[in-house]
Formats: sequence, C-alpha cells, structure tokens
Amino acid sequence: MNKSINMVFEYHETTKHSQHRYASSLGYMDWSTQPEPFRTYHGTQMLSLPLALKNTTPPYSLLDSDDLPLAPLLLESISQLLQFSMGIAAWKISGGSSWAVRCNASSGNLHPTESYLILPPILLEQEGKSAVFHYTPKNHGLEMLAQFETPFWKELPKGSFLVGLSSIVWREVWKYGERAFRYTQLDAGHAWQAFVVSAKMLGWKITRLESISDEEINFILGFSQKERFFESEIADMLFVVSPEQVKTSLSLNALLKNIPQKFEGIANKLSPSMQNWEIIAEIEKATASPQIPQKDVPKSKVVKSATKESKEVVLNRRSIHVMQKEFSLITKEQFHTLLKSVMYSQDGKENATHLAVFINRVKEYESGLYMLVRNERDKNALIAQTHAYFEWKETQLENFYLLQKEDFKILSKAISCTQDIASDGAFSLGMVCNFSQQIQIHGGHRYKELYWECGAIGQQLYLEATSMELSGTGIGCFLDDMMHNLLGLKDNQFQVLYHFTVGHGYVDNRILSKPAYE
Repeated sequence: MNKSINMVFEYHETTKHSQHRYASSLGYMDWSTQPEPFRTYHGTQMLSLPLALKNTTPPYSLLDSDDLPLAPLLLESISQLLQFSMGIAAWKISGGSSWAVRCNASSGNLHPTESYLILPPILLEQEGKSAVFHYTPKNHGLEMLAQFETPFWKELPKGSFLVGLSSIVWREVWKYGERAFRYTQLDAGHAWQAFVVSAKMLGWKITRLESISDEEINFILGFSQKERFFESEIADMLFVVSPEQVKTSLSLNALLKNIPQKFEGIANKLSPSMQNWEIIAEIEKATASPQIPQKDVPKSKVVKSATKESKEVVLNRRSIHVMQKEFSLITKEQFHTLLKSVMYSQDGKENATHLAVFINRVKEYESGLYMLVRNERDKNALIAQTHAYFEWKETQLENFYLLQKEDFKILSKAISCTQDIASDGAFSLGMVCNFSQQIQIHGGHRYKELYWECGAIGQQLYLEATSMELSGTGIGCFLDDMMHNLLGLKDNQFQVLYHFTVGHGYVDNRILSKPAYE
C-alpha cells in the first residue's frame, strides 16, 4: 500500500467523531481570525455580469428532458449559469448582523469553494484572446486573471468552455479543525451538482475531466503562483461545459502549453493569521495524486411530477436548523421521488455511495432502517458486511430494502451529534461508501471524489425537497463508528461519509431577508 493511501486511511480514522471525543478543533470560535467569506483579486479588470432574475427558466420537473432549448454561449447565458449555481440567493439579517445565503450548500455556510472560468474569445474584454476569470458572487462579476492565445478550443464542440473548482480549506479549518478537509470536499460536491443543475436550465452538459492532475489544474488556475496568495487554495476539479457530452479523457496539452506563467491580481488576505494543522497539509498532499479513471455507465434521467420553475427552486434552497415533526409526515410518492432523484449515476460514472435510511414519518412505510443500493456491484458485499439478522426485504421501490423494523428516532438523533433535525423530519440517512476498495484501486485522489459524490447527492436532495415545499439539511457532524456499529460494519470496506435529513422545516420569522443583488 502506498504512502498516499496510508495517509488517507490514517486521516479518516483520526478525524472520526465518537461518543468519547470529537475530532480535534480549536474548541472555540476565534472571531479575530474569522475568514472573509469572499475571495477577490486586487489589481484585476472587473467585468460586471447582467442579472438573470428576469430570465425564464424551464420547469424544474423537465430538467432531464431532451427537448430543452439550447442557449448560445453569450455573456448573458454565462451570467445565468453562475448566478443559479454559485451566486447569492438572498441576504439574511438578524440582530444587526447580515450574511449571504448562496445557491450551493456549504458546511456552516463557510463556503470554501471558489469557481473559475476559462473562456474562448467571446467577450469584448478578452480582445480576441482566451482568458481565465474568477467569479465573485458578492457583486456577481468576473475578475480577469490572464489572457492568452491557444488552439485548444478546436478540440471541443462550438460553444464549449471550462470551469474549475477549488477549495480554500482554511475557511473550514477555522471552525472545524482537523475534520475540515472532509467538509471542503463535500462542499465541492455540492457546488459541482449546483453547476450541473444550472447548466441543464440552459440545455448545456457538464463533463468532469479525469485526464488532468491536481498539479495541472493548479497551474491552469494560477494557484502554483504561491506569491499571489496568503491562504493556500487547492485544485478540486475541472469540467467542460458544452452543448454536447465530451470525453473525460480530453487532452489538455494545448491549453497547458499556452497558459501564462504569471497571472494578474493578488488574492485578498482572508484572515490576519491562521491556525496550523499539520494533518490538513498531509491529507491535501495525499489526495493530490493523479486521478485514475472510473468505469463509465449511463447517466440517469428521472421523470418527475410537474413543479416550480427551476430558478425558483434553486433560489429558495435553504439549510434548516429545526424540523417541525408535527408537519413532517410525507407521502410515499414524495419519498419515492426524493430517492429516485439520486438513485442512479448523475455524472456517467459508477456509483460508490449507498443510502442507509431511517424512516420516521412516511405514509405506507413502517418505521425502520432501510438501504438504497445504488450499485448492484456492492449488494452482496453489503449483505455480508452488515448484521446477519437484517431482513433485506424488497419494497415497492427498486433496489430499496427493509433491513430492520424499529423506531430509530432516538438512535438517529444520537448518531447525528444529538441534533433533533435527524429525528424530527420524515427521514434521515447516512451515505455509505465503498471505501477501502475504491481508494486502493483508484488511489488517494479517490478520497476526494467519494466526498464529491456524497455532496452532489446532498445538493440534489436539497433541490428535490425544495421543489416539493419540503426542507433538507446536510449533517456533517455524526458519530462515525456508532453508525457503523448500528449497520454491523467491522472494517473500512464501507464507511459513512455524510448524513442528510428531509422534513418540514421551521422558518424563524425574526430573521429578515433582502434581495441578493440590488
């Protein structure tokens, strides 16, 4: 076993929460070093984007249809893509404080994920050259970091461009300490799926590239120019936005050859000082190993019932802190729609994540522990690894099995760090990943990818719940091995990486809202 894989296993084990101790963190909120929530680059040309709030978007229920009109690659369409994925949905005000709520969910609303565009020569500001831009959600604009000429775009369908996602891990470390790397990668998955949904509104496709290393993404986005940054920023993923699906093995040699060695702009300093967590630097290094391609499978298309306009769903997504259990009973049909929305592959790659579901309040379903198997490849291993007394009884929903009839409300709350939201909703779930096998086969980088898959599932569940006027909340704080013991998992062949809950949330009317952009 190589050094990177050993480090991944060590980090994951070290950062588990348990009944006896939580993963190490500072233990208090050091407000004097709270990071600035918005990254900007001083000394760059700023391009303001036109707001897309008046744009008509397709019904949310039709986003998987093949009949949606295809938007041309224009400033207006780029603006819509960004606003309804990484943009601000609203500002919240309470007690003299205000904070932004964004379209992409984030742990603790800390938003470590940044987004960058590499565009062909389509804007007047590019002066006929390709360019690298940084998106600034606070003022909905683009900062130009570099201009260059390249023949790279000949490799892609007309109307294609690239988006890069990165993480400023310090934003999460400030609050969560050594467990923070997990949350930054979940947030990258949330952002990725937010882009996927926003692209669908424009008839566009997204393909995450596996033919590129983190080192190469760092070079393309300018992160290897260390002198421009105080807090480090690390590469996560690079994907193509295009009218058509493209190969994940797309060659980027021409782009890498033409990207400038020196960019414009100096990144703003987010905090006056930072805590030093050695384990964070080690896991960043271990997971920066080259990607090893995964098996291709068909993408899912889920037929949904008629619902709201897409932008309304995206802009009204919220994380809820209190569930109203007296109103959280949902119908079987709603429950099935929610699970079907995440049942199949969303990116054309094999699923590695399965859902262990605690049903609390779903009509026509008995309370109990269930399992949604999202990849038949793992079914026999799950049966062998979990408790022998589990029933594995088929239900009305394909690949969804009853494991044990019981009221798990108290236990699901205890597992989720005693948070009532895990027991007061219609259901909660743990995302059970094929873990050690995937990492041993695909390398240390796969650790990040597993979290991206979980984050993407979470973002989709948020949107699906919102479309039905329900509420969802991701739960990053859970007692890892308490959940594993409940399932009967004795080693790290399978590990739970994320929890989520859906129900009917309580809205605190004392917290005021104002428009995102005025």
